Amino acid sequence: MNLADEYRGRRVLITGGLGFLGSNLAHDLVELGADVVILDALLPLYGGNEYNVDGIRDRVTVEIGDVCDKPTVDRLVAGCDHVFHFAAQVSYIDAIDDPWWDMKLHCTALLNVLEACREHAPEAKIVFSSSRMVLGKLDYTPVDTKHPTLPLSLYGAHKLTCEKYCAVYHRTYGLPTVVLRISNPYGPRQQMKHSKYSILGWFMRQAMEGNDITVFGEGAQIRDYVYVDDLVSLFLRAGASDRAVGEVFNAGSGVASRFVDAVEAVVDIVGKGGVIHKPWPEDYERIETGGFVADMSREKDVLGYEPHVGLREGLERMYDFYATRSQHYW
Repeated sequence: MNLADEYRGRRVLITGGLGFLGSNLAHDLVELGADVVILDALLPLYGGNEYNVDGIRDRVTVEIGDVCDKPTVDRLVAGCDHVFHFAAQVSYIDAIDDPWWDMKLHCTALLNVLEACREHAPEAKIVFSSSRMVLGKLDYTPVDTKHPTLPLSLYGAHKLTCEKYCAVYHRTYGLPTVVLRISNPYGPRQQMKHSKYSILGWFMRQAMEGNDITVFGEGAQIRDYVYVDDLVSLFLRAGASDRAVGEVFNAGSGVASRFVDAVEAVVDIVGKGGVIHKPWPEDYERIETGGFVADMSREKDVLGYEPHVGLREGLERMYDFYATRSQHYW
């Protein structure tokens, strides 16, 4: 798959494009020769950060605006060849406290994008960033996209609703939608102001400040951590492939890592901080899905996806990035 042939000279809209995933995607798209347009509301609690486009600011168009504002989205979608939709609420805990806000930033926002594409850019490929949280308790692992979906959180329920919107707009209107269920992403350009946005990012900040990191229980739960460069590669491939249209894919590394091992690696790489263990709080046990690793065989077969960055290397790259830029992220 020659990504430059697909994206060179193409107009690409990235909602939430000043955030973690959107900005990393923007950097790669600029290098591929795309005409990149970013829409971001810069909501204080989330990942939007104008520093994230440092180095490409003069090569992208940035609009500070609300993805829930239909006239704005209509105007930006018109003429687009691709739309990558990342704008969303990011905390499953906040979704419990304010379900209407969570629904707006997930469901209303995506409906705006889909309607805008239906009316103004029906050929544009729409790639939606979903989450492993749509699954709920796991029946088996590694997890493929045929696994039952029974979310344990409002956040997961709204993400699953968005997946259904994509399916309906594809079947009913022929929009070329693709859904990617992200596992546990990490890497440069994550917001690290609080613990609700990125667990590994927050842990790295704690270590860099010399603080202890709390691990609930033994920390033996399994997670699938995917480095942002690999994740961006998968999104680009999904947006470029006709075989991906109308489909749902996993977006992970396919590698099982113990939670406590990731935490200990952060402390070791940073050279400061420590690890302390505490019992699981009741609210965490209720929504803990169990050990998770994504089955990435279909993504390899259909999209040619091959993750290249292991957890230790990814954390080292992450630390190198923040070691000289922390003032921009917390």
